[in-house]
Amino acid sequence: MKLDMKIFGSEEDMNGQKGEGRIETIIGKGTNIEGTVNIEGATRIDGNVNGKLVSNDIVTIGATGVVKAEIRAKAIIVGGRVEGNLFASEKVELQAKCELLGDITSKSLLVEHGAIFHGASKMKEAGAPQPSTSPTAPKPEPPRPIPPRP
Repeated sequence: MKLDMKIFGSEEDMNGQKGEGRIETIIGKGTNIEGTVNIEGATRIDGNVNGKLVSNDIVTIGATGVVKAEIRAKAIIVGGRVEGNLFASEKVELQAKCELLGDITSKSLLVEHGAIFHGASKMKEAGAPQPSTSPTAPKPEPPRPIPPRP
């Protein structure tokens, strides 16, 4: 019997290419992780994570997942509970029964009916320059009044 597709892990498929759209890492229910977690590939969290989570792909927090962390990823899907700020280069999706306590910075945001979201959202284009809010940045001069003509 020939195996055409691998389901888990970071192994390559038969053509030497990584599969797209499949979950590479699962943090299962009952698992507790503390600290900074760097993950390559799509991730599903059904357990508990405290600290910081960084991924180059999609991070999905399942219905039983509880995350108390800043999350940085390409896309973030929340189905459980998250306390922390989300930074997604592409999109954030808040599913119907989720709860998010934190701010969102993303290019796209989808909030399903029933989702609980306490925070602020900032929509931005990937790579778009952000306005300077530095207190030391020089302020533009106000326009000079034009003198009346004789």
